[in-house]
Amino acid sequence: MDPILVGKSVTTAKGDKVWLLPKYGNRHGLVAGATGTGKTVTLMTLAEGFSRLGVPVLLADVKGDVAGLALASEPNDKIRERVAEIGIDGYTSEGNPTIFWDLWGQKGHPVRTTVSEMGPLLLSRILELNDTQSGVLEILFKLADDRGLLLLDLKDLRALLGLLADERKDISTSYGLVSTQSIGAIQRALLQIEQQGGDVFFGEPALELSDLMRTTQDGRGMISILAADQLILKPKLYTSFLLWLLSELFEKLPEVGDLDKPKLVFVFDEAHLLFDDAPPALLQRVEQVVRLIRSKGIGVYFCSQFPDDVPDNILGQMGNRFQHALRAFTPRDQKAVRTAAETFVANPGLDVAKAIGQLGVGEALVSTLQEKGIPMPVERTIIAPPRCRMGAITDAERQQVRAGSPVGMKYDQAIDRESAFEMLAKKANDAATSNDAPPAKGEAQEEGGFSQTVKDAIFGTKRRQGMIETMAKQTVRTMGSQVGRQILRGVLGGIFGGKR
Repeated sequence: MDPILVGKSVTTAKGDKVWLLPKYGNRHGLVAGATGTGKTVTLMTLAEGFSRLGVPVLLADVKGDVAGLALASEPNDKIRERVAEIGIDGYTSEGNPTIFWDLWGQKGHPVRTTVSEMGPLLLSRILELNDTQSGVLEILFKLADDRGLLLLDLKDLRALLGLLADERKDISTSYGLVSTQSIGAIQRALLQIEQQGGDVFFGEPALELSDLMRTTQDGRGMISILAADQLILKPKLYTSFLLWLLSELFEKLPEVGDLDKPKLVFVFDEAHLLFDDAPPALLQRVEQVVRLIRSKGIGVYFCSQFPDDVPDNILGQMGNRFQHALRAFTPRDQKAVRTAAETFVANPGLDVAKAIGQLGVGEALVSTLQEKGIPMPVERTIIAPPRCRMGAITDAERQQVRAGSPVGMKYDQAIDRESAFEMLAKKANDAATSNDAPPAKGEAQEEGGFSQTVKDAIFGTKRRQGMIETMAKQTVRTMGSQVGRQILRGVLGGIFGGKR
């Protein structure tokens, strides 16, 4: 299988080309450098290279210019000079098969997940809860699991908070202390996230991972681009969403070992936002996911300004390194330069620390894994230009790409099926009705009637497109056959989707 051309070395007069071997694409990577030094173009070159090999790619468009991957470039003198300098054979302008996504559904297809799939750990991060409030949220999810209540959207969560408030004393005895102050704090946090438009993210149809791992009929990998120019203004929501996606991939995909090429390349732009103020428990789980997801065929590529934005335990997992220029104006910058220099395999012909400050736009220090997984000595490299447009696209062009998407009919229309909100409302209504009329002979007691309502919602006519097949992920993945036992959750707290 042909390797991905990264660029041309200028460390020596020989000028060898620098490649990334597909079979080590799942050994993760780091793209670092100051703003304006060419990190985005390097990401686009890598994404395009993986796509041409049939590897799907997911990346966020933080500044709006990554969307250019969908359209062919407009040749100019600078591109022609770079192509000639590197010696790229058969270079032609072309776009890539692309699907646009957007949490708000404006610049792409809506991306949704359910509250249950998100799990209490990541939801606490989105809501910016303290430890005590996060503990109450854990109790809330446990209560929903035990009672077989579906948490699909935020109104379900609000309904369950109401139930928690009504039965607070009994629940505190069984699950742990629940205070009215914590319940109120969670309700206020929900109101804030709703006012910011975050409520549209929770609901159905939930995103299916298979739609991020599509290939075209001619074997190209689809590039999924998440519009993040507005999302990045809400860093906790941005990072929690990407973490949820990563954890879903980790939980659901089978072990495949070493492949000829990755099954998916996952790009985490502005990676420093993930690790800022992250609690130790979350960092530990992120490290676990990054370390183990390689064996499932997933390559994770972090992008940030400084290499030390990524914790050492995670940085050590990055086998492919692309370091753009850093300007050592401050003590923080000088420390970052030393850190970057120390992470590369030494090259006798290159002073890495000095070179980092001298790199021009479109140049990077590159070290990729070669045969037998051995990292090559760092090379000062002129990065190859992508074949796509390097810049933003118009709204009309975006709509044209979106109109030809293979998943538009599936996600553009929201679905609101029966879940905790409707179940609890029905239970309250039934209780009010029973107080006004004497129970008929043989009528089920309140608890039995509610249990039957849950069963009807799960197994009856209101289920959506094969709910029985997806109940492990969406609803009542139980320890046994009885509805209402504990749902199994994965490493980041979302519902575990594996088959048993």
